[in-house]
Amino acid sequence: MRDIFEDLSADLAKYDPVERARELSRRDLPKRFYTSVGIAEVEGGFAVTLDGRQVKTPARNLLTLPARALAEAVAAEWEAQETVINPGVMPLTRMANAAIDAVSIRFTEVADEIARYAGNDALCYRASDPERLAERQRLTWDPLLERVGGTLGGQFRLIAGVTHVAQDDALVAAYRRLLDGFTPLQLAALHTVTSITGSAVIGFLLARGEHPAEALWAAAHVDEDWNAELWGEDDEARRVRTYKRTEYDAAALILAAVRSA
Repeated sequence: MRDIFEDLSADLAKYDPVERARELSRRDLPKRFYTSVGIAEVEGGFAVTLDGRQVKTPARNLLTLPARALAEAVAAEWEAQETVINPGVMPLTRMANAAIDAVSIRFTEVADEIARYAGNDALCYRASDPERLAERQRLTWDPLLERVGGTLGGQFRLIAGVTHVAQDDALVAAYRRLLDGFTPLQLAALHTVTSITGSAVIGFLLARGEHPAEALWAAAHVDEDWNAELWGEDDEARRVRTYKRTEYDAAALILAAVRSA
């Protein structure tokens, strides 16, 4: 089987899901070469099979998922490919590949990158005006920051404007220690969420299942929604947001499936 998925090990920490989709769409896509897609129980979990042969990652590792529901969702991505195989619309497969080929090897580096978001979390940067936007930010974001801060044994600092203010080192260190309890697959999904939202807080709550995924998505877009209400949403912004939502939903599915496994 051809290696049609880009190996993310070279630049996972710089992963931009929208740019990745554009890059993948520019490539010559291979034709669908298989007839049937299946699921097989294997050592360590569940595999997706194409005409009875287990799917492999770009690095030629076996693609193994920890839960049947997740394997079924990955299989559905492969089944949905009609005449060509387009990895740009297969986020679950891409994240699983990244977890196996890259995150499992560079776990510390990826975890450190995610923890840096906690030191510069988007939810901490507040508008001073208009007052209605500042109030919307406060009502939406403060409970999330307080919940995660309480778990970490500290408090996030709020910043008026966009000038960087460092968070407490102990708070960031506490966040980083918790990541050591994640699996590579969870970490790959968490990295996607933090990259999309700019928020380690949102990623943490989604990973722990402590807040509805839909509410967290809305929280990540308070500023964007405010601007859209005032000025309207252009086609490019809508397209980018739709793509990011697909990636976010895939990461949320992974995190939920691993919790339930």
